[in-house]
Amino acid sequence: MAEGASDDPVARYAIGALLAVPVQALAQRVAAALAEDFPDYRRNCDAVFRWLGPEGDRISDLAARCGVSKQAMGETIDWLEQHGYVERLPDPSDGRATLVRRTELGWRVNRIAREQVEATQAEWMRALGEADFAQLIALLRRLVRLLDYPAGVAGHPRALRRAARSSETGRGRRGGTRKRTPKETQS
Repeated sequence: MAEGASDDPVARYAIGALLAVPVQALAQRVAAALAEDFPDYRRNCDAVFRWLGPEGDRISDLAARCGVSKQAMGETIDWLEQHGYVERLPDPSDGRATLVRRTELGWRVNRIAREQVEATQAEWMRALGEADFAQLIALLRRLVRLLDYPAGVAGHPRALRRAARSSETGRGRRGGTRKRTPKETQS
């Protein structure tokens, strides 16, 4: 090593930065992959796709899980619903409440994001070595379990199906199912 560890700013990073840098790099890769098929997609919607339960959630529960206000989450959900990524349905357990659930278009977002995450994981595993990467993943899973954070959709079977399947229809990964906005309909 040419430089001493004291000259390496990364050597002084605390856990926040050590976790944030890979997360930010991964988020940028996912955003780039989504931009190809979803030019209207906004990165501020990432938390919805990461933390919205597979069967749907109430806006208040999703807002709490994402660490934002109910009003901010409501505005994000309004935008996602207008663009066909989510839908609102009556909550079967409480007729006064509403659930937000992904549409098939929303599930495609999750599948494309998952493909990018898997590709990035493979790249990082090659860079770190299989044993070190496996240890990193095992320790992070252990930490997440200790923190007892509510599970997201990451491991749900619908997020794991390959998005490439929808490209077999000849309509691309978007599948041609997005609702058109009133402005697009007029064009």
